[in-house]
Amino acid sequence: MRTQTPDDTTAAPPRSGWRRWAMDTRPLRIPAYRRLWTSTIVTSVGSQLTAVAVPKQIFDITGSSAWVGAASLAGLLPLIVFALWGGAVADTMDRRRLLLITNAGIGVTSLLFFVQAATGMKSVAVLMVLLALQQAFWGLNAPARTASIARLVPEAQLPAANALGSTVMQTGQVVGPLLAGALIPVIGLPELYLIDALALCVTVWAVYRLPALPPLGDTRPRRAGVREIAEGFRYISMHKVLLLSFLADIIAMVLGMPRALFPQLAAQTYAPYGEGLALGLLFAAIPVGAVLGGLFSGTFSRARRHGLMVIGAVVGWGAAVAGFGLSRNLWIAVAFLAAAGVADMVSMVFRGAILLSAATDEMRGRMQGVFTVVVAGGPRLADVLHGTAGSVFGPRAAVAGGGVLVVAVMLALAAAVPALRRYRV
Repeated sequence: MRTQTPDDTTAAPPRSGWRRWAMDTRPLRIPAYRRLWTSTIVTSVGSQLTAVAVPKQIFDITGSSAWVGAASLAGLLPLIVFALWGGAVADTMDRRRLLLITNAGIGVTSLLFFVQAATGMKSVAVLMVLLALQQAFWGLNAPARTASIARLVPEAQLPAANALGSTVMQTGQVVGPLLAGALIPVIGLPELYLIDALALCVTVWAVYRLPALPPLGDTRPRRAGVREIAEGFRYISMHKVLLLSFLADIIAMVLGMPRALFPQLAAQTYAPYGEGLALGLLFAAIPVGAVLGGLFSGTFSRARRHGLMVIGAVVGWGAAVAGFGLSRNLWIAVAFLAAAGVADMVSMVFRGAILLSAATDEMRGRMQGVFTVVVAGGPRLADVLHGTAGSVFGPRAAVAGGGVLVVAVMLALAAAVPALRRYRV
């Protein structure tokens, strides 16, 4: 297969009327990107089936939420390590080949999940080992998948491509758990794992149909080791706009992600509405808002000042989180969280576009590896911070205070270091 390099011949005339507001689907006219995006639809739902089945099975075996939390941490370390290494690997080998290997590995892991559940093994240790293995493959896969986008679509369409990908991922986070909840009583846990494994066969086929994506420029064999990973971090430190894009996400997630306090808020502040209803709405509101933002991404995906869009989105996220913290009415609180989801979608789209456009191709894998670590680690740090603050100051004060801190810190950073606010395509 030949290497595909995008150009602007696929660009379409500016849209008018209501189409200016709707999702920008121009990247889907490119067959290679369409295949990659289609595979994302399948895996975003299938992976959520496993994400629900694993903690459910661990709780069924142990009756302990502590073991469920321990399993989450067991998957975090391999994800961090292999995402950093996977970014370096993605810069040294054909990314299509790496995607084939890692997607096949994830599929085999899902099949092993099915085997242990179908045979009634009931071993938490086996589940945690399989989870760690799956997250390791995912860490290797994610940087290559995202870094490949810049080789498949023109630079001007990167925000639209990111919006399309982020929208289906967020949709999967809503539909997948709902589907898992509906299927578990009907077909059982083992079959959820099997469905995920079969879905990954579709993904492997779609990736197989992609063009070759070998490293550009120097074609001499390169290795991916500690030095190459360190080069990625040095590259970030030398390019302020990349460093600031990571800091923007850390500010938003660590200071402003309130999900650790959802159970307490549902049980106390919103108890009159029904604790179960409140908890479900709180957890669903941000992903639903992100999906809505993606559906109307035509309103922002053509913006050229990507840095300002990131700053505005993070400030909007913080303001919405603060509004949520101050809300005693459940429906107003859900509306604020949905608005936060829209802001998060905008931030994801333009941070992703900056990483793909501001970094050279030989560094894109490593940039996406760091991005994967930030996205995975930020909310977990937020859980610790908000859980502690909620126990000291109360949940509503902790949430509102976190939102205000996001706004203040982001504006201070944007004022002190102008590189991000000046960045444009």
